[in-house]
Amino acid sequence: MKIFPSFSKPQRWLPALAVTVLVAGCGSGADSPAVTPDSTTPGAIGASPVNLGTAGNFAILAKSGISTVPASAVTGDMGVSPITATAITGFSLTLDSTGTFSTSTQVVGKVYAANYASPTPANLTAAVLDMQAAYSDIVGRTPNYTELGTGNVGGMTLAPAVYKWSTGVSIPTDVTLKGGPTDVWIFQIAGGITQASGTRVLLSGGALPKNIFWQTAGVVALDTTAHMEGIVLSKTAITLATGATVNGRLLAQTAVTLNTSTVQP
Repeated sequence: MKIFPSFSKPQRWLPALAVTVLVAGCGSGADSPAVTPDSTTPGAIGASPVNLGTAGNFAILAKSGISTVPASAVTGDMGVSPITATAITGFSLTLDSTGTFSTSTQVVGKVYAANYASPTPANLTAAVLDMQAAYSDIVGRTPNYTELGTGNVGGMTLAPAVYKWSTGVSIPTDVTLKGGPTDVWIFQIAGGITQASGTRVLLSGGALPKNIFWQTAGVVALDTTAHMEGIVLSKTAITLATGATVNGRLLAQTAVTLNTSTVQP
């Protein structure tokens, strides 16, 4: 049986790291082979970044709506398409004199909707297509590891790599992503993400949110005061409970719901 994937440069494996990563294709039982990635070597088993295209211009981009109750704080632009501005609720929008965008005291940036003046509709259509293309790109990546922790990654330290689950992922306790500023993490999740109240996704070694990609087919749910790092691309909804925070971007193919939440790239 071939334990390790083939790489173009020598790899080092350090048993001292806390996380145990199951080899793709192996079970989760006590006799299953396991490896521990060396996250002190930048790019040791990392992937190339995902191209977000113009979707990367948005802190929040959704197809069916963005809402907040009560006020939230968003740094960066927001956009909805093909739904209209009526699906952006709780932000007390003020339409600009150009008719191409709105502003809100809760948003450090501009707010765009599909029914605003040209060129906004065309720009939003392009951004949504780019969001969907990025999602498909992630789905098509070859995983380094599958079914890690049978979906429970709480307490783990994860090196840069492509991880895949056929179920949902739960974060009941803090999880750490350890690597350098050019390393990339890709998470392919057939279900959703459930992050418990007060838990945090932590970065170590210079890792950056812009290089972390969470792709989910199901709902992403961050409980009260939970903290997420990275770019979330969900085929369905993304919901943040009271006081939840995100360093990254929220790109949903349905709706994004905030509740006294903070989102910044």
